[in-house]
Amino acid sequence: MDCFVYKGQRKPDCYLYLPEADNFERVPRALLDQLGELQKVLTFDLHPERTLAQEDAANVLESLASKGFHLQMPPPEEPPH
Repeated sequence: MDCFVYKGQRKPDCYLYLPEADNFERVPRALLDQLGELQKVLTFDLHPERTLAQEDAANVLESLASKGFHLQMPPPEEPPH
């Protein structure tokens, strides 16, 4: 399936995955407001075997099917040594 990834102006370290380009109907208004203006940064073919940098493809697919979107949060910061 095609997957469309957006980053927000207010939270550039968060990424919003959508199954349809520019279709934000199922994304809660509060989340869209927090992210700010969205910019498409990537389009790719998503399948369960796909390797993603910070996410599990199967989890992203499940979120897209059940919620209509997937939000990738930044990785937790490691405490200083």
